[in-house]
Amino acid sequence: MAPVGRAAGAARPPAVVWLSAALVAAAMVLPMVYLVVRALGAGAEVWELLFRGRTLAILARSVVLAAVVTGASTVIAVVLAWLTVRTDLPLRRWWAVLTILPLVIPSYVGAFLIIVGLGPRGMLQQFLEGPLGIERLPEIYGFPGAMLILTLLSYPYVLLTVRAALWRLDPALEEASLSLGHGAWDTFRRVTLPLLRPAIAAGALLVALYTLSDFGAVSLLRYETFTWAIYLQYEAALDRTAASALSLVLVALALSIVFLEATSRGRARYHRSTVGAVRRPATVRLGKWRWPALAFCGGIALFALAIPMAILVYWVVRGIAAGEALGQVWGVALNSAYVSGLAALACVAAALPVAYLSVRHPGRISNLLERISYMGFALPGIVIALALVFFGANFVTPIYQTVALLIFAYMVLFLPTALGAARASLLQVSPRVEEAARSLGRTPLQTMAAITLPLVRQGVLSGAALVFLVTMKELPATLLLSPIGFKTLATTTWAASSEAFFAKAAAPALLIIAVSSLAVAIMSWQERRGGSGSG
Repeated sequence: MAPVGRAAGAARPPAVVWLSAALVAAAMVLPMVYLVVRALGAGAEVWELLFRGRTLAILARSVVLAAVVTGASTVIAVVLAWLTVRTDLPLRRWWAVLTILPLVIPSYVGAFLIIVGLGPRGMLQQFLEGPLGIERLPEIYGFPGAMLILTLLSYPYVLLTVRAALWRLDPALEEASLSLGHGAWDTFRRVTLPLLRPAIAAGALLVALYTLSDFGAVSLLRYETFTWAIYLQYEAALDRTAASALSLVLVALALSIVFLEATSRGRARYHRSTVGAVRRPATVRLGKWRWPALAFCGGIALFALAIPMAILVYWVVRGIAAGEALGQVWGVALNSAYVSGLAALACVAAALPVAYLSVRHPGRISNLLERISYMGFALPGIVIALALVFFGANFVTPIYQTVALLIFAYMVLFLPTALGAARASLLQVSPRVEEAARSLGRTPLQTMAAITLPLVRQGVLSGAALVFLVTMKELPATLLLSPIGFKTLATTTWAASSEAFFAKAAAPALLIIAVSSLAVAIMSWQERRGGSGSG
């Protein structure tokens, strides 16, 4: 394949493509550079702040939460993946869909629901007060609540990667182990689990970064991590130097996790070393374990999906009955759709030149530009937002607190989502098609517009849809960078729930979940229609 790529790269890319990709890379680096300059400009007080006992305590809390959530999510996901792919679990197709759907629930919505349902004076306590006389339940605030809700909402990241890996796994390896006298459990531990390590590590990385960057759940449940501490320094103490220093610690922690995951891959090979037909693995009979397996899947779906949805619907109905005005929700929904649509367009426009260079013209510079473009993946939203607040207020005041700066923040955050989809689609397009167009007298730009873009349209649209969805749920960047008076579904839900206006928070939260669930259903239908054969 390498000679084809070089042949395709014989015609130099248009200067506008190089310039566009370079501008995208500069935009991705900007928040990090500004934070470093801001923090170093403060002098010795930064180091004093970083080595304070309180800062180290926040660091420890953040690391512990990320580690526990990642570990618990991995255990849940591996068990669910094995049950829904390899066993004769009843209704396993339904469980495969239901156990992934919690992914669409934003963390701040989940936190709001756990407070309403399991709080000291929540719905469960009110239900138990009559028959059992229980006047107050144990506190759900702090670590227990944050760990519980983040685990229930983030395990699908690992589930998706492990399920895909299980479908691709060569069953001959497990059959060989069984034929040598190893039992089912020993085969899973010695053969299957090591082969799943890259998939587990990739999903665990997403969970760890998601937990580390979460703001909504930890703020509502009053568990002080770096994201909440940074927000408090900026919003309450108005200490931008302290916020910058804490942001750099959070960035260093996130990059350390990325490096740890990359190191864990090692140099082991996980692909087949011989040619053979791909076939589905034999189905494992659960036997007497069928009912415990059903109870496990049902319990996860109940607590992660069914109960949260029931609570939301209950509070929406209660709010309507109490005369809660829901008309304004539609205006807020239009704001969310407006900025999410603009963010999707911006991310696609920024991703295309970078993807084109990395695929059609590989080299040191194009590879560097691509890797820099993925930087937003490792940076928490509040860090990028804070950097852009500082930059906007000092250097680009005309666009400070405007939709333009908000869209720019979304682009930095979610460009990797669009870039991955665009690059994958471009890799599936033969460069010979473009060469044929150029041999007929078309310029490189004309070839891109008339040939390349139509062929990668489906992948680009998928990337745009994913950007739209994650933008709908984004909270810290929207809170810090939105124009004054500009409300979205995310900020409305968070503001109402933080003030305990549960009926007011339920309608926008339900709307976010409904839109996200519809999109997940459509993507799942397209995957089946595409004939992946994964079952």
